[in-house]
Amino acid sequence: MNVRSAVEAVQGAIPGSTSELAVEIALAVVVLVIGWYLSKLAVRLAGRTVARRIERPSVTRTVLRGVRITVLLWAAVVAAGILGVGDTQILLSVTVISAVIAIVLAPLVGSLINGLYVLADRPYEIGDMIEVTDAGHRGFVEDITIRYTKIFTLQNTFIVIPNSEIHARDVVNYSAEDERTRVSVGFDITYESDLEAARQAAERAARSVDNVISGGPDIRIGSARYAAAPSCYIDKYGDHGIALELFFWMKHPYKQTVIRSAVQDAIGERFADIDAEFAYPRRHHVFDETSGIARLSVDDSGFERPRADSPRSPGSTGESPADTTDQ
Repeated sequence: MNVRSAVEAVQGAIPGSTSELAVEIALAVVVLVIGWYLSKLAVRLAGRTVARRIERPSVTRTVLRGVRITVLLWAAVVAAGILGVGDTQILLSVTVISAVIAIVLAPLVGSLINGLYVLADRPYEIGDMIEVTDAGHRGFVEDITIRYTKIFTLQNTFIVIPNSEIHARDVVNYSAEDERTRVSVGFDITYESDLEAARQAAERAARSVDNVISGGPDIRIGSARYAAAPSCYIDKYGDHGIALELFFWMKHPYKQTVIRSAVQDAIGERFADIDAEFAYPRRHHVFDETSGIARLSVDDSGFERPRADSPRSPGSTGESPADTTDQ
């Protein structure tokens, strides 16, 4: 039974006089509603199978979205046939829509293409903690679509970045394969401090902080291996002191600010018990025959000096009287 026969059968089953156009619109709406429910059912039935075959959640969501859109398009084509829209008209409509997309929606098409690159290159995945370095955004990837990437920031906000933009930016992935993150804390100590004791105190301070990896087997990154325990090294001998840098590994990258602050607090507490002092900028002035004359007077007598404009009594030698009432 074709579409025309179905319309006539429905029109004959309805009591009273009903226009053919109203029946066609009603049937088209019913088909669209059925298509909407079928699309949800298809996603539910195919979800587990697709998830087993595809490991990446972002690709799984994209495939399921494609399945749902395909079912909805099929329902739309059937509804268009009920309303009398032929294949030629549909093709013409698609051509016109494509032209509009090419002219007006070119940035959106660019985002779709870059979205395919994001899904193919796999720079990050749903659940990863990333940082867009040039924009200063840091957070967890909430969703990846063909058009955009949604990031849930550490400030409890959402950021939606088009894939055309994020594909051209520098993105740091903190948890692609291993959430353990290596960070460093730099500080200066004076040259009079006990260098070895300061380095050992800094390492012990880092080990005493929660979520800092205190030891264990070396951590391998590519072909390089790094000590898991905190390590303090000499960075350089600077103008104001010895620059030290403490490296340590933390278990969770999203706690960098808290752990870094706790490590620095622990270093300050341990330095109070040893012969170590933080360095700060100091200046040592030297005067010679090329720098002019510097006038300097030191008074350790405990008496107050007379002011330059104070009158002196006759016969005074310029020394302050011993009696404080006479001063």
